[in-house]
Amino acid sequence: MFIKLALKSLFNRKGSVALTLLAMVVSIFVLLGVEHIRHQAKESFGNTVSGVDLIVGARTGSLNLLLYSVFRIGSPTNNLSWQSYEDITSNANIDWAIPISLGDSHKGYRVMGTSREYFKYFSYGAQRSLKFSQGAAFNNLFDLVLGSQVAQQLGYKLGDTLVLSHGIAATSFSTHDDKPFTVVGILEPTGTPVDQTLHVSLQGIEAIHIDWQQGVKIPGRSTSEQQLQQLDLTPKSITAFMVGLESKMTTFTIQRSINQYSSEPLMAILPGVALSELWQMMSMIENILRLISALVFIAALLGLSALLLVSIRERQQEINLLRSIGASPTFIFILIELEALLITLVATGVALIILCGTIFSLQDILATQFGLFISANIFYPSTFVVMAAIFSGSFIACCIPASAAFLKAQQK
Repeated sequence: MFIKLALKSLFNRKGSVALTLLAMVVSIFVLLGVEHIRHQAKESFGNTVSGVDLIVGARTGSLNLLLYSVFRIGSPTNNLSWQSYEDITSNANIDWAIPISLGDSHKGYRVMGTSREYFKYFSYGAQRSLKFSQGAAFNNLFDLVLGSQVAQQLGYKLGDTLVLSHGIAATSFSTHDDKPFTVVGILEPTGTPVDQTLHVSLQGIEAIHIDWQQGVKIPGRSTSEQQLQQLDLTPKSITAFMVGLESKMTTFTIQRSINQYSSEPLMAILPGVALSELWQMMSMIENILRLISALVFIAALLGLSALLLVSIRERQQEINLLRSIGASPTFIFILIELEALLITLVATGVALIILCGTIFSLQDILATQFGLFISANIFYPSTFVVMAAIFSGSFIACCIPASAAFLKAQQK
């Protein structure tokens, strides 16, 4: 009976109710959308690198090591020796290792020296492996693999040659122009720092610096590619390396042994833990987004409350009729609250449908352009908490018009 009366009353005022419903849909869409994207962005951020058990580098802060090894931001305090790398990775509990050498750039994009294991073992998101949209991994000394964004922004294609710059400045006057690289592969978009990186072999990094000393090219010295092929280009040092273990049970044991390594000061971090720490530092942005969406919803609730409050004056005859057939003031109060909850219920349902459809249609764009791997499944514990808050807020906001109707009903 309550629902039938509430529906008829709402249909009688369908024009104003439709506008209020639209405002509620928009506000709930924003509120649930921000909450879902926040939740998924946190997971996506945590999966910038996945499947890596430890990241090892020279002793520094854990966030600094994470930033330069994964996000290519900043610079290491020091390098670690190749001998230490070989010594540590010879441990039987280590399944694979990916060496990383940073320090050069190309038109503002970072260059990373690594091994072919990088393309085999590095993963991101939910254990997604790197894939090539064109070409393949490097084989020769001066082969180069581009991240998708580098190729797109700079217009490079397979077979193009390019010159690396010494250092990481956006504009550099120290270039390795005597030893150009050839593009042999372009990676598919990942939405991670991989897209903004140029990848070469560790031997290629050593080769372009063979005629350099203390960051300056030695005048009159130029080693040809044929001569380089005869040299031992094993690096003397690297920036960091990533480790995958045979068993997760040995993670803390290996980490402790690296942190206590006697030959040189090193540290090993768990990327998942370090990523969580970094996300916590960004919590202010997260809270601002929540606040904005909450204010939008509060504004919609005030509109709903105002609509029902104004309608009380117009519905004086309806209230009198209900009282004359025996309806109590409490009945009138419940009826007004039920109308508000019905509007909220319909608005929530419509907002959920639109949100799911929007996310489903934009999944690929969000993944490739922004690195957000958003699931179309929006139902998880925090979603239900937000929905409970929506209905509770609607009930509280509409206590004012419901109370006004209750008082008018008492007067009859």
